Amino acid sequence: MNPIFSLPEATTHAERVDHIFYGLLVLSGLTMLVVFALVLVLAIRYRRGSGAKRGPLPEIVSREFEIGWTMATLFLFAFLFWWAASADLSSLAAPANALEIHVVAKQWMWKTQHPNGAREIDALHIPVDKPVRLVMTSQDVIHSFFVPAFRVKQDVVPGREAEIWFQATKTGVFPLLCAEYCGTDHSMMRGRIIVMRQEDYADWLTKQPEGDDLAHVGAKLFVARGCSGCHADASRVHAPKLAGLYGRSVQLSDGRQVKADDGYIRDSILQPKRDIAAGYEPIMPSYAGLLDDGEIQSLTAYIRSLASQTEKAND
Repeated sequence: MNPIFSLPEATTHAERVDHIFYGLLVLSGLTMLVVFALVLVLAIRYRRGSGAKRGPLPEIVSREFEIGWTMATLFLFAFLFWWAASADLSSLAAPANALEIHVVAKQWMWKTQHPNGAREIDALHIPVDKPVRLVMTSQDVIHSFFVPAFRVKQDVVPGREAEIWFQATKTGVFPLLCAEYCGTDHSMMRGRIIVMRQEDYADWLTKQPEGDDLAHVGAKLFVARGCSGCHADASRVHAPKLAGLYGRSVQLSDGRQVKADDGYIRDSILQPKRDIAAGYEPIMPSYAGLLDDGEIQSLTAYIRSLASQTEKAND
């Protein structure tokens, strides 16, 4: 338990975040004590009526000492910046074996979907000692996914996808909050993270009503929204084929190269004339306003599954 705030350290990087917090707290406290002591000493020494000399001050320290003190302070700042930034950077790239769960924020609830299609509202069951990658978006306004015990906080912005990952180290139930004011019932936008033993999580998952997983939902949308009319293998329209596309570098008509990741696919759906693939005409219509964020996530999952299917076929 956290000795000051009685807050558990429930993820692998919670301890590192706490070390940074306590380090900065101690350093700030020492600096405050030094400044306070100097103010107190100088206030007494140079108070009205004291016999202290008030003429021009002699050179107290050498120029070399001043330069050394300034450089030492600069190096200390650079170390603190590196120390804090390293913790943030380590949370950006999820491990390859991370469990991917999709989260959609909406006034005033958290909607989650597991890989097998099981859905939850204002709750998220996850296994302990296994990395979990959350792919998040918002349907309306800015929200912020905040789990104090995990020391994770990620703003969720409408029209964009955000990612965060963590690995729980303790079983239990931990509060989930929205840390960004999002409207009238912002304070009611709460949920629970239930961390279970891996075998218990697997048992819980098998007992949930399974809808289609994201890739299967995306496959149905791919046909229902007319995407297959241009991008299917049998199509006569000259449009990019999507099998094996995800994760590759795409050559654009303006000479740039971009990686076909989640952001690129989302932009291609909503702003198709922004990044035009080399050798293709800008004939795709925009689906902005026609697809919600959940449907875009499903289509992205389907396109991602085409890449994995291609890899298996090649093997």
